[in-house]
This record gives sequence, C-alpha cells and structure tokens, in this order.
Amino acid sequence: MAKKRTRVSNLLIIALVIVVVLALIILMGALMPKPQEVLQGEAETTDYRLSSKVPGRVKELRVQAGDKVKAGDTLAILEAPEVEAKMAQARAAESAAQAIELKAQNGARQQEIQGAYELWQKAKAGLDVAEKTFARVERLFNEGVIAAQKRDEAQAQLQAMQATERAAKSQYEMAREGARREDKAAAQAQVARAQGAIQEVNAYMAETVLTATADGTVTEVFPEIGELVGTGAPIMNVAMDADVKFIFNVREDYLSDLKVGSNLRVYLPALDREIDVKIARIAVMGSYSTWKATKALDQYDLKTFEVEARPAKASDVKDVIAGMTAIIKK
Repeated sequence: MAKKRTRVSNLLIIALVIVVVLALIILMGALMPKPQEVLQGEAETTDYRLSSKVPGRVKELRVQAGDKVKAGDTLAILEAPEVEAKMAQARAAESAAQAIELKAQNGARQQEIQGAYELWQKAKAGLDVAEKTFARVERLFNEGVIAAQKRDEAQAQLQAMQATERAAKSQYEMAREGARREDKAAAQAQVARAQGAIQEVNAYMAETVLTATADGTVTEVFPEIGELVGTGAPIMNVAMDADVKFIFNVREDYLSDLKVGSNLRVYLPALDREIDVKIARIAVMGSYSTWKATKALDQYDLKTFEVEARPAKASDVKDVIAGMTAIIKK
C-alpha cells in the first residue's frame, strides 16, 4: 500500500514539473520579442553600354573593370582603316568639286576670251566684204550687165557671213560672261555634296574614339585588345554611380503601407547605416512571379509587385554599390 502511495506521489510530482515547465515555456514565449518583419531588396544603378557605329579592331583599352570614369574621358580606341580610306576618297571628291566650281566662277581664261574676240572681228571683216560685194553685184545686175545667178550667189554669201558674224559674236559674249547661272549652281551643289560626305566620314571617324557619356564605374569590359568588334557591339558597361535606386519584390499583402511618394527608411547592412528614400514606382511583375502559397488556405493567389525607391539625398548613396542588400523594416 505504501509503495502505491509513493508511485502516485511520484507521478504527481512529475506532472507538476511538466506543468511548471510548460508554463515557463509559454511565459517565455509571451515575453520574448517577436521577430520584426522585413522587406529585403537590393541596390541597383542605371548602366549604359559603350558601342561604336562602325566595325573595327580594338586598338586601345584605357580603363578596366572597377575604374572610376568622368564624362568625356576616353575609354577605348578602335582602328578602322576602311573609314580612313573613305575619308581619302571624300577629300579627293571635294578637291575635284572645288576645281569645277572655281572654273565655273572664273569663266573662260583671258586667252580664250581674246581668241573668241579675234574670231568675231574676223567674221565682221568678212561680213563687211560680203556687203560691199553684194552691193556692187546688185548694181551691175540692175544695169543688166550680169546674170541673176551671180546676184543670187552674192546674196547667199552675204547671208552666210551675217550668220557667221552673229555666231562669232555670241561665242565671244559667252566667253566673256563665263558659265551660266545654272552651271555655277550645279558646281556649288557638287562642292556641298562632297563636303557633306566628309562630314559623314568625320562622324564615323569620331565613333572610333569611345568616350564616357556620364560619370560612373566601369563594371565590365567585353573585348580584348586586337579583337574585332562589329557595328553596335558592346565594348564596355558603365554604371552611373549617382543614379542609384533600390528594388524590392513585395507580395501584395505587404503593400498596404507602401504608396508612391511615401517616405521610408532603408537599412544597408554593408554600410551599417540607414538612409531616407521615397517610393518612386510600384509595378506588377509577370505572372511567373505569382505567389501561390496561400491558395490552399485563403482560396486566392497573391501577386508580387516591384517597388522602386529613390534616395532622398544624392549624398546618401555616395558609397552604395549595385547589388548591396537593402532592408525595409516594418
């Protein structure tokens, strides 16, 4: 009987201990701080890629990945002998067009003008002789001394010399006046066309020297020196350090406190500091991002949205590098 009472007492003690332990666990759970919910994202920068409009061979690479660059810095130089050959052709065409224009503007040479004048004077002298000859023949014909055939021949000779004198005079006046207005305009147009071709080739030549369009950090360099690159092929990637944004993929049941224009505090573990940001954009992501974990429980799907936040001060992101973790604490 005593053994039975001892066994019952032991069971009661064990039960009491279990109850106390459970009570302590429940109490500790109630007193322990609940884990704070966080939204985790990362920093991103706007990048731009350097490429050329003309194909060429990489002659120089003046930077490497990780280098800081300023707008206007020369980053790479290409070698394009085909473009240089086009430039030589364009300059030759310009020289030829300028010579044609100069000839059109200056007109005939003085010797040509003098020669045309002498031919005109010769034709005038011949016309004078033909007029006198016809006058004598006409008088003799009227007196009945010569036949009508002779008169007609003298008249034809006179008309021929009149036409010759007019033609010679026209040639002299044309030589003295120079090229026609239309010819001069055509020559000027040829010069303008040649100069336009040179400007076009100059634009292509400029594409062989690649410069930074904005301050930033070189993140990738794709070709090696000596490699051929095609038209539009990327040569290097530059991150614009001053243009930093923070991207968060947020499930829609967490969007109630996030609105476009809202101000937030973002914690950056890499820098161990917080910065002020403002939500700039909220956009739904693709259907592949649909969160389906609640469907069995709540009978609906939760989609994921992309939230973009921008720093309130540019100075706050001085040391921020793309890829750094960013945390919003709720």
